[in-house]
Amino acid sequence: MQEHPSASSMDGIVILVTTSDAAEAERIAAALLDQRLIACANIIAGVSSRFIWNGAVDQAGECLVVMKSVRSRFAAVCREVRAAHSYEVPEIIAIPIIEGDSAYLGWIAGVLDESP
Repeated sequence: MQEHPSASSMDGIVILVTTSDAAEAERIAAALLDQRLIACANIIAGVSSRFIWNGAVDQAGECLVVMKSVRSRFAAVCREVRAAHSYEVPEIIAIPIIEGDSAYLGWIAGVLDESP
């Protein structure tokens, strides 16, 4: 039986990026998948965001892209998202995966190990 990595040994992360619309979310997710910087992306439409921008409370309808990757790829993900994103300051944050199903974590590691 193949041993799958634990979350701590693979430094798995969940990356959150909000986008202005579904087309931008799809474009960013596709580029990151093509470059094997992420193993998976979930696009959630209909997000209602509230935030402070230029000193005032603002709001926007957005899409949220939830991506699974590894910490060693985060800097490259940031570069690619910034280059493709329409926002002046896009949300690009990573949350560590502290636990997960070993088969799923192994799949993430395997997909990203195969990449350049």
